[in-house]
Parts: sequence; structure tokens; C-alpha cells
Amino acid sequence: MDIVIGIQHTSRDISLESEESTEVITQKVTQALASGEVLTLTDAKGRTVIVPSEKIAYVDLGPATGRRVGFGNPV
Repeated sequence: MDIVIGIQHTSRDISLESEESTEVITQKVTQALASGEVLTLTDAKGRTVIVPSEKIAYVDLGPATGRRVGFGNPV
């Protein structure tokens, strides 16, 4: 699953790929926003991302997309 987290007052966002389900990620984000604690996520490579919940502008969850190689037409 691809995750994009927008940060307030910053032009760049945080992008990561996770192996966790949409429901688990949604629960973690909701809990962090409700409690005011930090949002902690682990990406597919084992790296940990920690974001203060008061700085989160948006969270975009989407299906993982494979990397395209070459110039062929998408199927």
C-alpha cells in the first residue's frame, strides 16, 4: 500500500510503501489524531517514520503500484 502524508507548512510530503492493510493504517492515523500523540509507521523496507500528529495536513492511502520499466503501453 502506498501512503502519502502531507505536513502543514511544508511543500514536500512523506511517501512510503507499507505491507500493512488499509484498516490498520487508518486505525493508527485515527488514534494518533484523536490522542495528539505521534504517528508511527513502518515501511516495507523496515524503516520507521514518526510524524507529530498536530503537523499532519492529510494522509492519502492507495494501492501499491508496480514500477514501470521501458516505454510499452500499459495493459
